[in-house]
Amino acid sequence: MADDPLDVDVETMRRLGYQAVDWLVDRAAHRRGEPVLRTLPPSRMADRLSGAVPAGGEDFAALLDQLGTDVLPFRSRIDHPRYLAYVPGEGTWPGALGDLIASAYNIDVGHGMESAGPSRLELVVLGWFADWIGYPRTAAGVLVSGGSAANLTALACARESMAGAMSDDLIVYVSDQGHSSLARAARLLGFGPRQVRVMPVDDRFRMRVDALDAAIAADLAAGRRPLAVLAVAGTTNTGAVDDLPAIAATCRRHGVWLHVDGAYGGFASITTRGRAALAGLELADSVTLDPHKWLYQPFEVGALLVREGALLRKAFEIHPDYLQDSMVVDREVNFADHGLQLTRMSRALKVWLSVRYFGIDAFRAAVDSAMDLAEHAQRYIEASDELELMSPAALGIVCFRRRPSTETDERRLESLNTALVTALADSGLGLVSSTRLTGRYALRACILNHSTTAADVEQVLGWLETAPMPVTPPSSGRRRVSSKTADVTAGWPVPSADIRAAIRSLPLLSGVDETWLDWVASVGRRRRIEAGATVVRQWDVDRDFYLLLDGDAEVLSGERHLATMHSGDFFGELAALDWGASFGYPRLATIRARTDLALLVLTDAELAELMEAVPEVAARVRATAGRRASRV
Repeated sequence: MADDPLDVDVETMRRLGYQAVDWLVDRAAHRRGEPVLRTLPPSRMADRLSGAVPAGGEDFAALLDQLGTDVLPFRSRIDHPRYLAYVPGEGTWPGALGDLIASAYNIDVGHGMESAGPSRLELVVLGWFADWIGYPRTAAGVLVSGGSAANLTALACARESMAGAMSDDLIVYVSDQGHSSLARAARLLGFGPRQVRVMPVDDRFRMRVDALDAAIAADLAAGRRPLAVLAVAGTTNTGAVDDLPAIAATCRRHGVWLHVDGAYGGFASITTRGRAALAGLELADSVTLDPHKWLYQPFEVGALLVREGALLRKAFEIHPDYLQDSMVVDREVNFADHGLQLTRMSRALKVWLSVRYFGIDAFRAAVDSAMDLAEHAQRYIEASDELELMSPAALGIVCFRRRPSTETDERRLESLNTALVTALADSGLGLVSSTRLTGRYALRACILNHSTTAADVEQVLGWLETAPMPVTPPSSGRRRVSSKTADVTAGWPVPSADIRAAIRSLPLLSGVDETWLDWVASVGRRRRIEAGATVVRQWDVDRDFYLLLDGDAEVLSGERHLATMHSGDFFGELAALDWGASFGYPRLATIRARTDLALLVLTDAELAELMEAVPEVAARVRATAGRRASRV
């Protein structure tokens, strides 16, 4: 019998293992001295890493050296104490060793017959999670790669449990602060653009329950089937938690599945104040959790819990002939029947090992510290003459911006803060990310890593507060020209003089280049509406955008008067904006003509093209949309 070409003898295994572990420990010891972000353009990375596959083996120490020289330095250090961007991720050393053990054993936790021990370990870990969020003993779950996979699995379980096969009349409701993975899950499961309702939020960035209730009622009246509400326990933007008890009551009243995406904030439930902030999480039909966030596990591990656990198995259980030997009668669980994966690594091992090693109180202290530091950051910002608080601390997240007392122009403020984000990243000192809140550009600090201190937070905020002001050019009112769009007007019909004049008078298009004014005049469809007629109806799902050239219109929620629009205004921007995966808001208000109206109508795609080409228009539309979403 020939020698095994991939065999490694015991002494070599030990020698390579010591080399790798020593190398990793040395890196960990010097982590604070590394830049938070270091990158190179693709061409320079290609110069460092290229070449053919070697025919023969190479020295392991040399390979580690190349990793340490040409690969691993060029990345973000998401476990760095001054990494405050996106969602940080600092694991634990016992968790990393758990992954090493799971990989070395190469465990498949798909079927109980082949993994009695590891499957039991996963049940233990999932039981911890269920207890922490207040779920009953009927709950069941599965460990997956992360929150995105958990959200997809949850929506699939909801559909299979509530409706069975996909149908065009099934409707899903999601907050406009929901994670992009919710949009991706809906698209992958076959929900079309008219089947996802993006709901507005209140001034605390929580899904508006009144709007949700009205939208569900309108869909029921139209003969559609409301399927699921996708609420959030800790939004990625601000850390906001939806009003889960009120949303649960709405779902029960209408017979709708409630899924809560707690990927970011769910594990705050291990602390006293976190449990209070997440009140109502236990009422959900399913919950997503992410141990590689606030349970400090190495990537990748996410979790889905389903309140009535039998529904999870019923949604995914399939028994092909080639797996009949694994279908033993006394099996405890086949995790392959709880989700999308057949072959599954043991993700529970690292969780079990690290929680048992440190004890749950250590994790509680780390979560509490992160929330304390976010509140400390808020106080720092509020005391500063240069920084402006835009969203208060919530579950470790605080949003703010640099705002000199002399600056009021939103476009220049955006340019200033965009430049600060880039300059901070280039400095290597720290990292923050950006977002938009009610249409305004905001800096976002997410404090999650267990090694972050008050000094780290103050160092990053102090840099943003005192860094030299970037020079921001005045608003030019002109579009960015690219080779793709430079000849965009070729072949257009010449718009009439009257429509040209009407468009030039619109505040939305003030200062816009003549090329794009002509484009709007040419592609826009003119409509005349008689007094008393309804232009758009609340909760409808068409996506057109309207420029009000002449006349007055009334904005209504139900029959409640909200506002009056006049010549020069625009409406329909909320429905026209793409939230993600071609999903968007339904009409959040009814628009009724008070006088005869002259309108110019753009499709959602035409508005998107205009906004991409003309930043001034994009800023004005987003700012207006942000104000209106919380009001209507």
